[in-house]
Amino acid sequence: MIPKLTYHLSFPNPADASKEGVVAYGGDLSPSRLMMAYRLGIFPWYSKGDPILWWSPDPRLILELDDFKLSRSLRKKRAHFEVRFDTAFSQVIRECSMAPRRGQKGSWIVPDMIEAYETLHALGHAHSVEAYQNGMLVGGLYGVSVGGVFCGESMFAKVSDASKVAFAVLVEHLRKWGYSFIDCQVPTNHLKSLGAKEVSREHFLERLKTAVEQIDANCWNVRDV
Repeated sequence: MIPKLTYHLSFPNPADASKEGVVAYGGDLSPSRLMMAYRLGIFPWYSKGDPILWWSPDPRLILELDDFKLSRSLRKKRAHFEVRFDTAFSQVIRECSMAPRRGQKGSWIVPDMIEAYETLHALGHAHSVEAYQNGMLVGGLYGVSVGGVFCGESMFAKVSDASKVAFAVLVEHLRKWGYSFIDCQVPTNHLKSLGAKEVSREHFLERLKTAVEQIDANCWNVRDV
């Protein structure tokens, strides 16, 4: 039976998640609950009209920063975009919510999620990476920084390779700042093609335990990308 969260700020042990990876349901999307969830290796993922579902999947997809596959063609594409950090978070998350997903109807980035992550951004926990062409936002991604781990949430691209270039620049900076890895959450062929790999939930939670104690959040004050 999947536990239901109450007003108490706590989560069940993610190691006890269901076979599908659900840890609990209910609760809220307050900043304190969200950040507690990420520090425990848990994230919210649900559809409009459903209760909040909290997940810790097994296997988990992660990207070791040194495993990122930067192809020659993608390296050349870098010059075609201006990449910025945290200059259009609200626009990025809304573009991600509207991006079509193969095999999915609608988006899990519902209005309550947008509002919650905008609050995390205002508090300095959630970040966006944006790719521009001719002054227009054409791709990007957003996620949550927890110690030395960047928890990727979603990306979009209106121009070919725009989100990949934003992702490549993110990896470059995370490596420079001393981050441990990127949590890609759920396995996808796209992210695997960039170097991400599947690990067991147990392995992920052990890595996370150490990594969340690292990194100074001020490193995100990027001006020249």
